[in-house]
Amino acid sequence: MTYTASHQHCRIAPRKVRLVIDMIRGLDVASAMSRLDFSPRRGAMFVKVVLKSAIANAEEKDADIGSLFIKETKVDEGPIIKRFQPKDRGRSHPIKKRTSHISVTVAERKS
Repeated sequence: MTYTASHQHCRIAPRKVRLVIDMIRGLDVASAMSRLDFSPRRGAMFVKVVLKSAIANAEEKDADIGSLFIKETKVDEGPIIKRFQPKDRGRSHPIKKRTSHISVTVAERKS
């Protein structure tokens, strides 16, 4: 059985979160949480919250927490917030503030 959690419209670029997601894909939940605790990247904070939510979803359905592992992780692009930076002589340069949709799926290992 699989349990999924997601965070929509997360205010961090997908490229930055994918570095963290690749680091924990396929690991068991305990080692993934410890890697996220000690990761210096800002994206680790967002992924940790989503992983905790997926674990809580599994616990709600009476799953064995000790046998959970990360089955699938996914980061998609969310909507882009467009802003403009004023420049000299009346010009402006566009700024794209990117957002992410983070999804984590955990499953129980077969004993």
